[in-house]
Amino acid sequence: MVKIVWLLKRAPHLSPQEFERWWIDHHVPIARSAPRLRRYVVNLPSRPDQLAGKPATECEWDGVAEQWFDSEEDLNAAYSRPVAGTIRADTLAHVARLERLIVREIEIPPEPPAHHAG
Repeated sequence: MVKIVWLLKRAPHLSPQEFERWWIDHHVPIARSAPRLRRYVVNLPSRPDQLAGKPATECEWDGVAEQWFDSEEDLNAAYSRPVAGTIRADTLAHVARLERLIVREIEIPPEPPAHHAG
């Protein structure tokens, strides 16, 4: 399995709400049509972030996308097709910055709760 994590910073002409609407309503239908795409997840920030553990500075990213492919060959096939150019052009028209990480996902189960004798 090959996983890509995309970090997206919205273009200055878009509000956070406009960016999220574009992504979900317009971009997702295009992006999910990529051949051999196994799974696609969009992660949008909760606003405002007032939960414990918040960093002192605001996050510079407006969203994270995750894409899974069965193999590097499937990823290369998806990104070398004409639809990839359409997806990329649509993305670049709506983002100020875009970063891509090819990652190895390592799932770590939480520590089991300690058993307390009553």
